[in-house]
Amino acid sequence: MNYRIEKLAPLLQDASRRIWTRFEARTASHGLSAAQWRLLGQLLREGPSTQTALAALLGVEPISVSRLIDRMEQGGWLHREPHPDDRRARIVVASDKARQIAPEAKGIIDAVYEEALAGLGDDARRVLQAALLKITENLKASEPGNGPTSFAASNEILK
Repeated sequence: MNYRIEKLAPLLQDASRRIWTRFEARTASHGLSAAQWRLLGQLLREGPSTQTALAALLGVEPISVSRLIDRMEQGGWLHREPHPDDRRARIVVASDKARQIAPEAKGIIDAVYEEALAGLGDDARRVLQAALLKITENLKASEPGNGPTSFAASNEILK
């Protein structure tokens, strides 16, 4: 098949931006940006993490994630702890405040996803998710130092 999708990247970016904008509007009372929600979601799903790993997840420089974490720490959303094996590194841990808000945030993102996917049946949703995961695998595999990777479904903000 030789079908070519026009403007794939702008379509993906626009859809993602609109989802995050809608989510941020519905969670505005908490005062967190999309990047802060992504970081918090990662901590709540996967547990404590290093700043370096969080920077890679967000696709930003470590100094940028450090500033982001500073603001979140001041707001009581997380805290830093010494790394058990590397005295130069710090582990970032979600706070009780973050864990308490997680169910509400999960409900909001579920509602935003339902709104975004309205009109798509279960089969279309499965195809869409599989296609997006495949795109991510294809591009990740071609990055230096990476081989083919199987990604877990990553469409949840918070678990």
